This record gives sequence, structure tokens and C-alpha cells, in this order.
Amino acid sequence: MKHLNKIASVFCVAAMALTALTGCEGSDMFSVNSPDWISEKIDSINAAKGNENALPEGEEDVYTVGATDYSSGFWTAFSKYYVIPEGKTWNAVFNLNINPSAPNTFKNFALILASDDDRGGANYKEYGAIRFDNQPSGNSEWGDYIDRSGVVSTLTFDTDTDEGVQKLGGTVVLTVDRSDPNAFSVKITNGTVTKTYKQSTPLPNLNPDASDTNIRAFLVPEGSYINFLQSNLEPIGGFTSAEDKQPLSMELHSVPKKVLVGTSLEDAMANVSATITFETGITKEVPAAELGFVAVPNMDQVGVKTLVAIYNKTFKNENCSTPIAGQAQFNVVDKMFNCLGATDNSTPFFGVLSDPVKVAPHETQVMQFTNYTNGGNNWENFLVVMVNGDGTEYGVTRADCFGWGTAYEGKATPFGAPENWATWLADMDGAKVTLYTTNNGDGTVDIKYDIVAANGHKYHMGYTGISGVDANDFFVKLSLEKAHLEFDTVIGNEDNTSAFLGALSKVFDVPAGKTVSTQFVNYTAGGSNWFNFVAVLVNKANDKEYAVVRADNYGWGTGYDACTHACSWEDWGAWLAAMDGAKVQLSVTNVGNGTANIKATMIGNNGVTYTQTYNGINNIDANDLAFKLTMEKAHLVFDLPFANSSFVSARKHYSRAHRR
Repeated sequence: MKHLNKIASVFCVAAMALTALTGCEGSDMFSVNSPDWISEKIDSINAAKGNENALPEGEEDVYTVGATDYSSGFWTAFSKYYVIPEGKTWNAVFNLNINPSAPNTFKNFALILASDDDRGGANYKEYGAIRFDNQPSGNSEWGDYIDRSGVVSTLTFDTDTDEGVQKLGGTVVLTVDRSDPNAFSVKITNGTVTKTYKQSTPLPNLNPDASDTNIRAFLVPEGSYINFLQSNLEPIGGFTSAEDKQPLSMELHSVPKKVLVGTSLEDAMANVSATITFETGITKEVPAAELGFVAVPNMDQVGVKTLVAIYNKTFKNENCSTPIAGQAQFNVVDKMFNCLGATDNSTPFFGVLSDPVKVAPHETQVMQFTNYTNGGNNWENFLVVMVNGDGTEYGVTRADCFGWGTAYEGKATPFGAPENWATWLADMDGAKVTLYTTNNGDGTVDIKYDIVAANGHKYHMGYTGISGVDANDFFVKLSLEKAHLEFDTVIGNEDNTSAFLGALSKVFDVPAGKTVSTQFVNYTAGGSNWFNFVAVLVNKANDKEYAVVRADNYGWGTGYDACTHACSWEDWGAWLAAMDGAKVQLSVTNVGNGTANIKATMIGNNGVTYTQTYNGINNIDANDLAFKLTMEKAHLVFDLPFANSSFVSARKHYSRAHRR
């Protein structure tokens, strides 16, 4: 009862004064959540006694890396940094816990070797990575400074779905050896499986200061977790002992940006976690089930709320002397737009993919969304994935001027990098993004995006020179990492009361000889055929109208009379009923000879595809053509990308590329 009273008092103080630490999303710190480290260490040593590889000498360093339910994705959980000076050897001992149901050989851990700087730091560079599994045909090692021919293992897998990954579990001894000035080697063994890497040259110095010859090593699990036990080199932040400690502070992660009114606080915060900092500076990751929550004010009304979270346990999960609190803000809303990714920004790399959208030769596909980010790293934002019709990847570009793939590496040139990446990253949370993907028709692709931050900051970024794609077989889709994309651009009142020209979209430029396309969902009040979307062709310089065309095979303007227009349906009643919620791809082509064509492909709410065309609109200035969208008694939502062409394979392609 004593502890319950303390928790209640903390709730009251936090809710009234809101003076607790500000919660923030995003963390790549190690976690510490093993229940009984001393006995575990004894068990590990006893288990290792029969091994031919005796445990090396070292200091106790007891903490856990990765979620103990095996849910950690790659590059989401990290050990401490271990700095290895030139001429020294690092010996580490830990228990590697492999999921008994692990379906892939790569569900173990990787050793990352890097320069002497934090991940994401200005001077951070990677030598490469070495995973415990050995798969010569896969990517069990990677990096510019790792020679795969130097790898030898007593267990080799032909594919990443071979059985036997459980053989990698148990007490692991890891040795990174820089003692030979003319060589470099790594050894990973659990007594059953031994993997070595040897090269006859030392690692080059990647640090900008030539006098700093240190390298850093750290561990990254995937679908597994590590109970660290000991190290002979003291890590950054110091060794972690097994003594109990009181909690000092809290950082909240994965707090949703928006919650639909009527949702319970428990359900809304189910994916929230926290990093608890204890005495001596060690940390522990705890799930929502171990936290207490209150919203101020309550969840009954829409508006901004403050989430207060309470934690009342010691490092060893006993009741603590003084509970701690953390806070974060979220918004209760009465409408949730469609999103790609979880709204708490917890979706891992490539955890979701939009439908593929075909981009034809000489066509630009325009997509609009609001980007929300965890904010921990530059790459925790949107991704553009380029594939062919079979789903084979040409390449991937990130929001932060980085990418990979056969069409990207050594070919693409990013542009528009901000002067201050930290400011840019902060601006990306809630930024409006307009993304343009252009198939140049010659095997090259350009990607650009305009970003408008909530504070008004603007960025124009992208990539030129992407090459080696099949111009007639090119698709694009969206993905993300630790972010979510909200498709919340709406034209017109959502109750379908807007009058004709009552709202207008942004203006889309259409260069000579090019086609520009965009996608949206059309909602209509019904009643009349013209209560739907309308496309307006204009001269951008003076906003003069060339032509106005409706969804229902009708239009007007100085360039309209010469055009040929046709629709694919005869049953107007069925078409109108199908247009409420119809997915529309609208394409405008600037032929380049003073004429323009318009095509609308409409997938009705009944699953039927309808087409409306307007060809030969004339009196066009080929050097100044743009279009904008409006409506009458309807509204348009620029929604999730949808397939506008047959996509041969339904499978999703998940890249295993390493992200720096």
C-alpha cells in the first residue's frame, strides 16, 4: 500500500504540474532487462567449461541488447560502444538467445566495425559488418573494408532459409584482434560453431584526426537478443554491474501523434515504450505493460493532450523508493486519414510498402503526403522504392540524400542537402511532401521532392542520374523507417458541400513532351453527374484557362472545342454511384505541338474501371502548361498510392541492404 500511495501522488503531481521530463521518440540505446544476471553468468561459465575455447578474463558488463520477445528488427537495438585502440584486442562474452521459431539464418547478430564516432555523427564511417552466420551466397558480411574471402566457418548455410540457426545460440566469445600491426582478425565462437575473419593488412584509419587510431565495435541483433556478460575493454559509459539501482529519469518512445476520439488510453498507448535511466547512468527499455498512463485533460474531447507515464521499479524489478514520470503530447482527433506505417512511428525499415504505381516513359508521377518521423536519425523518414513489374528492385532512395541498388550506386547524384541536418530532421516531423518521380524514357529516372515544414521552412531535394532501368517496365512505391506517412491533402469540404471552384489544388507543371499524373480518391454528394472532380488546364504565367474538363465527358474553354472526348461507360447511374470513393489517376500530356491530352482512369467503389479521355485540346503554349484540380459538391483526397497497372507478382521484395 505504501508504494501505491507513492504512485498515486506522482500521478497527481505530474498531471497537475506537468514538470516531469519531456518524452521524446527515437532511441538507439542498449536495454538492460535481464532478471538475474549473477546466476546467469554462473550458468554461462559452467556451460562453457566443456568448450575448447576457455572464457577470457574480463570485467562484469551485464545488460541486454534487443527485445526479449525476439521482436527486434535489424538496426533497432544496439550494444554499447567498445573502443579498440591500435595494438589491442577486445574480448567479449555474452549469451546469444536465438528464437526457437527463427525462420532465417540471419536471425542472430552482427558485429559492426566503425570509426571513432557515434552512429550518425559527422565523422562516423563503417568498415563493415560481420554476422555470426556464414552464407557465402548471401550478405552475412558487408562493407567496403571487409574481404569476404577471409571468412572461414565450421557451419555454412546455402540459403537464408536453411535450418540450423539455433546452433548459433548459447555463450559466445567474441574476439576482435588488432594486436598484430600487419593484420586484423575477428573470431566468434560458442564452442559449437566457430567463425573467423582474417586479413593480412590492418584496418585503415577512417578518423579525420590521424592521431586517433581507435576503432569502435558494437553489436546489433536481429530477431534475437543478447545478454551481455563481460568485456576486457571498458565501454563508453562504463561497465554495468549487477547491483540494484533506483530509477532517475524516463524517455518515452512510440507515442502516437494522433488518436481517434473514442479510443481508450490503454489501447492508444499499447505500443509505447520507455528508456529508463537508473543510478550510474545505465538504462533499461520497458514496454507499456510496465508503465502507468494518464491523459491530461481526458480523452473525451478532441484536442491536444499531455500523456503522463509513471514507472515504479528498480533496475532489478523491485518496487522503487521514488517513482518517476515522463510526459509527451498527442492529439485526439475526430478523423484519421489513411496512413502508411504505424502512427507511433514504430514501423521498422521496409515494414510496410504501398502499392506499386507504374510510371510510363516520359511520365512524372506526383504523390503528396505528410511525413512524420521518430526523429532519431536522418533516415527515419520516407523511402522511394523503384522496381520492375516482377517486383525486382532497381534501387531505393531515402529522404536524406542516400540510396542504394543497381540503378543508384555509382550513378545517381543527390541534390538539395540542407546546411544543417539536425534542423532538417526536426522539420521533417509533420512536413508536407510533394514527391515527383520522372521516367525520362531513356533508362534514366529523376526523383525530386518539395518539403514544406510546419514552421514554414522549405527544402527542394532529390536525385538525378538514376539509370539502368527498363523504361517500359518501371514502377515506384513508398516505404519508410520509424516514420509514418499520412495522406491528408483534401480539396473541398468533406461533407461534399463545396461549390464549383470552391477549392483548388496546387498547380502541377507539365513540360513539353511530358505527361504528369497524380492520384486521388473522389467523393461525391451524388445527385448530378458533374458533382465530381474537375481538371483545369491553365497558363501558369497569367492563370489563363486553356480548358476545363469534368469527370462526366463534358468541358469548355478556348482549347476545348477542338478536342475529341469519350467515356467508356453507358450506364450513367451505375457510374455516378461508383464515383463515391472512386480511385482516380489523372494524367495530363503536353504533346509539345500546342495540344494537350487528358486521361482519367477511375476505379469505382464497385471494382469497375472507367476511363474518360480528352484528346487534342488546342491553343496551348507548349512552354507554359499546368493543371489544377477542383470539384463541385465533392471532395478529393490525395490518398495512398494504388496500382494503376497490372503488377505481375504479388510478393513484396524486402531489401537486406545495410543502412549507414
